[in-house]
Amino acid sequence: MSESTQHNCMVIQFLKGKILMNIKKKALTNAEKQKRYRERQKDRGKKEMRGYLSPEAQKCYELIAEQTKWNDSIILSNAVRLTYAAYKNGQIGLLNSWLNKNEL
Repeated sequence: MSESTQHNCMVIQFLKGKILMNIKKKALTNAEKQKRYRERQKDRGKKEMRGYLSPEAQKCYELIAEQTKWNDSIILSNAVRLTYAAYKNGQIGLLNSWLNKNEL
């Protein structure tokens, strides 16, 4: 077998290997990507929370996001922490009455 034929055979074997590797590495679907993202977040000690905002809360959210440039996660985390702080300091009633008085 000539040197050129041997080289061609090696190239063909290399390309076959690459093609097989590409076939085995299929692209992840969006659902798989989302699942992996949620698993990484959970491994970091984060908890997913879901819910719906009232129209009043939506207005507050938009103002906070605009003023602070915070993302949803930071806004939600801070809202929970601030509510907890008000509760622990006996101010939850005052906070609720202020929200109701100001129609928020």
